[in-house]
Amino acid sequence: MGPLRASLNKGFMSKDRKPPAPASDREITRSSESEINRFLSKVRRRPRASGAGRGRLIFAMDATMSRQPTWDRALAIQGDMFRATSAIGGLDVQLIYFRGLGECRASKWVGNPEALARLMTSVYCRGGRTQIHRVLRHALKETGRKPVSALVYVGDCMEENVDELCVLAGELGMLKVPVFMFHEGHEPVAGAAFREIARLSSGAYCRFDAASADQLRELLAAVAVYAAGGLEALADHRDTGGARRLIEQLR
Repeated sequence: MGPLRASLNKGFMSKDRKPPAPASDREITRSSESEINRFLSKVRRRPRASGAGRGRLIFAMDATMSRQPTWDRALAIQGDMFRATSAIGGLDVQLIYFRGLGECRASKWVGNPEALARLMTSVYCRGGRTQIHRVLRHALKETGRKPVSALVYVGDCMEENVDELCVLAGELGMLKVPVFMFHEGHEPVAGAAFREIARLSSGAYCRFDAASADQLRELLAAVAVYAAGGLEALADHRDTGGARRLIEQLR
Protein backbone atom coordinates (compact mmCIF):
# COMPACT_ATOMS: atom_id res chain seq x y z
CA MET A 1 0.00 0.00 0.00
CA GLY A 2 3.05 2.29 0.08
CA PRO A 3 2.63 5.63 1.89
CA LEU A 4 -0.84 4.77 3.09
CA ARG A 5 0.29 1.71 5.02
CA ALA A 6 2.91 3.71 6.88
CA SER A 7 0.26 6.15 8.14
CA LEU A 8 -2.29 3.57 9.26
CA ASN A 9 -4.03 4.58 12.46
CA LYS A 10 -3.95 1.32 14.45
CA GLY A 11 -6.38 2.47 17.10
CA PHE A 12 -8.84 3.36 14.39
CA MET A 13 -8.80 -0.21 13.10
CA SER A 14 -10.30 -1.86 16.17
CA LYS A 15 -13.17 -4.28 15.65
CA ASP A 16 -16.71 -3.07 16.02
CA ARG A 17 -18.58 -4.07 19.13
CA LYS A 18 -21.79 -4.54 17.19
CA PRO A 19 -22.13 -5.75 13.57
CA PRO A 20 -24.15 -3.62 11.16
CA ALA A 21 -27.80 -4.49 10.76
CA PRO A 22 -28.73 -6.49 7.66
CA ALA A 23 -29.90 -4.33 4.76
CA SER A 24 -33.43 -5.76 4.97
CA ASP A 25 -33.75 -4.77 8.65
CA ARG A 26 -32.49 -1.19 8.44
CA GLU A 27 -34.87 1.69 8.88
CA ILE A 28 -34.14 5.41 8.84
CA THR A 29 -35.29 6.78 12.20
CA ARG A 30 -35.73 10.52 12.55
CA SER A 31 -36.00 12.96 15.40
CA SER A 32 -38.80 15.50 15.16
CA GLU A 33 -38.20 18.52 12.96
CA SER A 34 -38.28 20.87 15.96
CA GLU A 35 -35.69 18.79 17.87
CA ILE A 36 -33.34 18.79 14.90
CA ASN A 37 -33.77 22.53 14.35
CA ARG A 38 -33.02 23.27 18.02
CA PHE A 39 -29.89 21.14 17.87
CA LEU A 40 -28.65 22.78 14.67
CA SER A 41 -29.30 26.25 16.09
CA LYS A 42 -27.18 25.34 19.12
CA VAL A 43 -24.38 24.07 16.89
CA ARG A 44 -24.35 27.20 14.74
CA ARG A 45 -24.11 29.46 17.80
CA ARG A 46 -20.86 27.83 18.86
CA PRO A 47 -17.75 29.65 17.59
CA ARG A 48 -16.04 27.95 14.69
CA ALA A 49 -12.75 26.30 15.63
CA SER A 50 -9.77 28.27 14.37
CA GLY A 51 -6.96 26.58 12.52
CA ALA A 52 -3.33 27.56 11.96
CA GLY A 53 -3.92 29.64 8.81
CA ARG A 54 -4.49 26.73 6.40
CA GLY A 55 -7.67 24.76 5.91
CA ARG A 56 -7.66 21.11 7.00
CA LEU A 57 -9.94 18.88 4.97
CA ILE A 58 -10.55 15.15 5.47
CA PHE A 59 -11.32 13.64 2.06
CA ALA A 60 -13.19 10.36 2.63
CA MET A 61 -14.19 7.90 -0.08
CA ASP A 62 -15.98 4.60 -0.29
CA ALA A 63 -13.48 2.32 -2.07
CA THR A 64 -15.73 -0.72 -2.39
CA MET A 65 -15.96 -2.29 -5.83
CA SER A 66 -18.85 -0.17 -7.17
CA ARG A 67 -16.80 2.97 -6.56
CA GLN A 68 -13.91 2.42 -9.00
CA PRO A 69 -15.21 4.74 -11.77
CA THR A 70 -15.81 7.61 -9.35
CA TRP A 71 -12.46 7.00 -7.62
CA ASP A 72 -10.76 7.38 -11.00
CA ARG A 73 -12.69 10.59 -11.71
CA ALA A 74 -11.85 12.03 -8.29
CA LEU A 75 -8.18 11.26 -8.88
CA ALA A 76 -8.29 13.13 -12.17
CA ILE A 77 -9.85 16.28 -10.67
CA GLN A 78 -8.51 16.37 -7.10
CA GLY A 79 -5.93 19.01 -7.99
CA ASP A 80 -8.75 21.52 -8.44
CA MET A 81 -9.33 21.46 -4.66
CA PHE A 82 -5.86 22.89 -4.08
CA ARG A 83 -6.01 25.37 -6.94
CA ALA A 84 -9.33 26.75 -5.72
CA THR A 85 -7.81 27.61 -2.32
CA SER A 86 -4.41 28.93 -3.38
CA ALA A 87 -5.43 32.59 -2.94
CA ILE A 88 -7.10 32.17 0.47
CA GLY A 89 -4.50 30.45 2.61
CA GLY A 90 -4.10 27.01 1.11
CA LEU A 91 -5.31 23.57 2.08
CA ASP A 92 -4.02 20.43 3.79
CA VAL A 93 -5.86 17.20 2.93
CA GLN A 94 -5.96 13.78 4.53
CA LEU A 95 -7.30 10.88 2.49
CA ILE A 96 -9.28 8.14 4.23
CA TYR A 97 -10.93 5.20 2.52
CA PHE A 98 -12.49 1.85 3.32
CA ARG A 99 -12.87 -1.33 1.27
CA GLY A 100 -12.91 -5.12 1.48
CA LEU A 101 -13.47 -7.02 4.72
CA GLY A 102 -12.97 -4.39 7.41
CA GLU A 103 -10.08 -2.48 5.84
CA CYS A 104 -10.04 1.25 6.57
CA ARG A 105 -6.93 3.40 6.16
CA ALA A 106 -5.99 7.04 6.62
CA SER A 107 -3.07 8.77 4.93
CA LYS A 108 -0.73 11.41 6.26
CA TRP A 109 -1.74 15.05 5.79
CA VAL A 110 -0.54 16.49 2.47
CA GLY A 111 -0.46 20.04 1.18
CA ASN A 112 -0.21 19.70 -2.60
CA PRO A 113 -2.11 17.89 -5.38
CA GLU A 114 0.84 15.77 -6.47
CA ALA A 115 1.18 14.17 -3.03
CA LEU A 116 -2.55 13.43 -2.85
CA ALA A 117 -2.49 11.95 -6.36
CA ARG A 118 0.34 9.61 -5.37
CA LEU A 119 -1.69 8.41 -2.41
CA MET A 120 -4.83 7.85 -4.48
CA THR A 121 -3.08 6.00 -7.29
CA SER A 122 -1.86 3.38 -4.80
CA VAL A 123 -5.47 2.41 -3.93
CA TYR A 124 -7.60 -0.12 -5.79
CA CYS A 125 -11.27 -0.66 -5.03
CA ARG A 126 -12.37 -4.00 -3.53
CA GLY A 127 -15.73 -5.49 -2.68
CA GLY A 128 -17.12 -5.03 0.82
CA ARG A 129 -19.63 -3.23 3.04
CA THR A 130 -19.61 0.44 3.93
CA GLN A 131 -17.72 1.63 7.03
CA ILE A 132 -18.88 5.22 7.33
CA HIS A 133 -18.85 4.99 11.14
CA ARG A 134 -15.08 4.55 11.02
CA VAL A 135 -14.70 7.64 8.88
CA LEU A 136 -16.73 9.73 11.34
CA ARG A 137 -14.88 8.37 14.38
CA HIS A 138 -11.57 9.09 12.71
CA ALA A 139 -12.64 12.69 12.04
CA LEU A 140 -13.45 13.08 15.75
CA LYS A 141 -10.00 11.77 16.71
CA GLU A 142 -8.21 14.04 14.25
CA THR A 143 -10.16 17.05 15.49
CA GLY A 144 -9.06 16.20 19.03
CA ARG A 145 -5.46 16.53 17.88
CA LYS A 146 -5.87 19.68 15.78
CA PRO A 147 -9.03 21.42 14.47
CA VAL A 148 -10.40 20.05 11.19
CA SER A 149 -12.22 22.51 8.94
CA ALA A 150 -14.51 20.03 7.17
CA LEU A 151 -15.07 16.41 6.21
CA VAL A 152 -16.16 15.52 2.70
CA TYR A 153 -17.48 12.04 1.97
CA VAL A 154 -18.16 10.53 -1.46
CA GLY A 155 -20.21 7.34 -1.63
CA ASP A 156 -23.22 5.62 -3.14
CA CYS A 157 -24.74 3.42 -0.42
CA MET A 158 -25.08 2.87 3.34
CA GLU A 159 -25.11 -0.56 5.03
CA GLU A 160 -24.80 0.40 8.70
CA ASN A 161 -26.77 1.39 11.79
CA VAL A 162 -28.02 4.88 10.94
CA ASP A 163 -28.57 5.82 14.61
CA GLU A 164 -24.87 5.28 15.33
CA LEU A 165 -23.93 7.43 12.34
CA CYS A 166 -26.25 10.22 13.47
CA VAL A 167 -24.76 10.29 16.98
CA LEU A 168 -21.26 10.63 15.52
CA ALA A 169 -22.44 13.32 13.10
CA GLY A 170 -23.93 15.27 16.00
CA GLU A 171 -20.63 15.10 17.88
CA LEU A 172 -18.82 16.47 14.84
CA GLY A 173 -21.38 19.25 14.63
CA MET A 174 -20.69 20.27 18.23
CA LEU A 175 -16.99 20.45 17.35
CA LYS A 176 -17.78 22.66 14.32
CA VAL A 177 -16.72 20.04 11.77
CA PRO A 178 -19.40 20.08 9.04
CA VAL A 179 -19.78 16.89 7.03
CA PHE A 180 -20.41 17.30 3.31
CA MET A 181 -22.08 14.15 2.00
CA PHE A 182 -21.80 13.74 -1.76
CA HIS A 183 -24.14 11.01 -2.91
CA GLU A 184 -23.57 9.26 -6.21
CA GLY A 185 -26.76 7.80 -7.65
CA HIS A 186 -30.28 7.43 -6.26
CA GLU A 187 -30.15 4.71 -3.56
CA PRO A 188 -32.92 5.85 -1.17
CA VAL A 189 -31.61 4.44 2.14
CA ALA A 190 -28.24 6.07 1.53
CA GLY A 191 -29.89 9.32 0.51
CA ALA A 192 -31.94 9.55 3.70
CA ALA A 193 -28.97 8.66 5.93
CA PHE A 194 -26.60 11.03 4.16
CA ARG A 195 -29.05 13.91 4.56
CA GLU A 196 -29.31 13.27 8.31
CA ILE A 197 -25.54 13.12 8.72
CA ALA A 198 -25.17 16.43 6.88
CA ARG A 199 -27.96 18.11 8.87
CA LEU A 200 -26.77 17.00 12.29
CA SER A 201 -23.20 18.14 11.59
CA SER A 202 -24.37 21.46 10.09
CA GLY A 203 -22.91 20.36 6.76
CA ALA A 204 -24.61 19.82 3.42
CA TYR A 205 -25.92 17.01 1.23
CA CYS A 206 -25.60 16.96 -2.55
CA ARG A 207 -26.40 14.24 -5.04
CA PHE A 208 -24.34 14.06 -8.20
CA ASP A 209 -24.61 12.17 -11.46
CA ALA A 210 -22.10 9.35 -11.82
CA ALA A 211 -21.63 10.29 -15.50
CA SER A 212 -20.62 13.92 -14.82
CA ALA A 213 -17.09 14.68 -13.70
CA ASP A 214 -17.91 18.41 -13.78
CA GLN A 215 -20.47 18.06 -10.99
CA LEU A 216 -18.00 16.33 -8.69
CA ARG A 217 -15.27 18.84 -9.62
CA GLU A 218 -17.51 21.78 -8.63
CA LEU A 219 -18.56 20.19 -5.35
CA LEU A 220 -15.04 19.26 -4.25
CA ALA A 221 -13.69 22.70 -5.15
CA ALA A 222 -16.50 24.42 -3.25
CA VAL A 223 -15.87 22.39 -0.08
CA ALA A 224 -12.14 23.08 -0.35
CA VAL A 225 -12.85 26.82 -0.51
CA TYR A 226 -15.08 26.54 2.56
CA ALA A 227 -12.44 24.57 4.45
CA ALA A 228 -9.78 27.16 3.65
CA GLY A 229 -11.79 30.36 4.14
CA GLY A 230 -15.20 29.64 5.65
CA LEU A 231 -18.62 30.75 4.45
CA GLU A 232 -17.42 34.20 3.39
CA ALA A 233 -14.88 32.69 0.99
CA LEU A 234 -17.49 30.27 -0.30
CA ALA A 235 -19.88 33.15 -0.96
CA ASP A 236 -17.18 34.81 -3.09
CA HIS A 237 -16.87 31.52 -4.96
CA ARG A 238 -20.60 31.15 -5.58
CA ASP A 239 -20.47 31.62 -9.35
CA THR A 240 -20.25 27.83 -9.58
CA GLY A 241 -23.25 25.57 -9.23
CA GLY A 242 -21.51 23.51 -6.57
CA ALA A 243 -20.96 26.55 -4.35
CA ARG A 244 -24.58 27.66 -4.67
CA ARG A 245 -25.85 24.22 -3.68
CA LEU A 246 -23.73 24.25 -0.52
CA ILE A 247 -24.47 27.85 0.49
CA GLU A 248 -28.22 27.22 0.37
CA GLN A 249 -27.82 24.57 3.11
CA LEU A 250 -25.11 26.19 5.21
CA ARG A 251 -26.84 29.51 5.94
